[in-house]
Amino acid sequence: MRQLLNGVVDPELGSSLLELGMVQDVTVDGGAVAITIALTTEGCPLKAQVGRDIEVRVGSHPGVTDVTIGWDVLDAEGRSHAMAVARRNAQERAPDTAIPTTCRVIAVASGKGGVGKSSVTVNLAAALAQRGHIVGVLDADIGGFSVPRMLGVHQRLEATDQKRIVPVTKTVGTGRLDVVSMGNLVDDEESALMWNGRTLNRAVQHFMEDVDWGKLDYLFIDMPPGTGDIQMSLGRMLPRAEVIIVTTPALTAQKVATRAVDIARKSYLRVVGAVENMSEFITPDGERHTLFGEGGGEALAAAAGVPLLARIPIDGAVAAGGDRGEPIALGEGPAAEAFGALADLILTEAAPPIAMDGCSARLLDAVEAALDS
Repeated sequence: MRQLLNGVVDPELGSSLLELGMVQDVTVDGGAVAITIALTTEGCPLKAQVGRDIEVRVGSHPGVTDVTIGWDVLDAEGRSHAMAVARRNAQERAPDTAIPTTCRVIAVASGKGGVGKSSVTVNLAAALAQRGHIVGVLDADIGGFSVPRMLGVHQRLEATDQKRIVPVTKTVGTGRLDVVSMGNLVDDEESALMWNGRTLNRAVQHFMEDVDWGKLDYLFIDMPPGTGDIQMSLGRMLPRAEVIIVTTPALTAQKVATRAVDIARKSYLRVVGAVENMSEFITPDGERHTLFGEGGGEALAAAAGVPLLARIPIDGAVAAGGDRGEPIALGEGPAAEAFGALADLILTEAAPPIAMDGCSARLLDAVEAALDS
């Protein structure tokens, strides 16, 4: 009898009451069935609808003559379980995107602004392209876009005859960068976008679903800072994404960055590791000065149980290169060396390219390509 309730779905969470843990008790006495349901909140406005669905589902079963429903409220642990199940199921029903299944998707996130998240994104992407990879960069910081200037790609985005967006491309070494940003759509990069959270989410969704990405080895997503709507939607839109968290040496920044780890984990996204940016200033004679404190990267990595992937030193050439559209990762100096080492670590250990030979994802891409042709 309990399994009949597997077909009764919570209208808001989109999963069955049984799977969500809302079915507290079921007793059968002859043809009479008594059911106790615990809702997420007291006075739930959808209680009547849920009750009708239960009565129809159970009452139509042969031998059932009466259905009685009692109501309760989930405790904190029960609510946490229900939300976790709902998020996981939403991921499994995630919408299709135009991002190839053989692409490694890495979101670069931070708990707050001003820690150099975009700088880490563009320099890491450039370093991987220089090593021969095809790397996409999706600027999901819709209102605070800076990727086009930092990579020196100011061309306008265009569309194919099939109304699909074509990324702006830039050859780097033996590889290539494919860039999509709101900055490649606006006429004036100083214009503010007065968009609400739903509109911002829809813009990011368009960039994932309606861009003709083509073949990619990596896709880096420059996330907006904080833990807002786009961060919460990433797990649903791209459940296979992984996350790198950027912080500074200051312990106050580390505490905020821990929230970014928490939202990634609650969305069932793997956290690849932490990057400490602006870790120290190294003088020409090798002296080291911790201008913004110390220990934030190590503390974040320890709190999250992930590796500290890199410590990027303070280097004026980073900002200068970003202003010129020439990422320092392609040049020389302490920061260039650190970004190069980070790229090598990503390629070899932290998030290596997805193996192609015999991969079912590759076969899926081949089938999709054949159907499209």
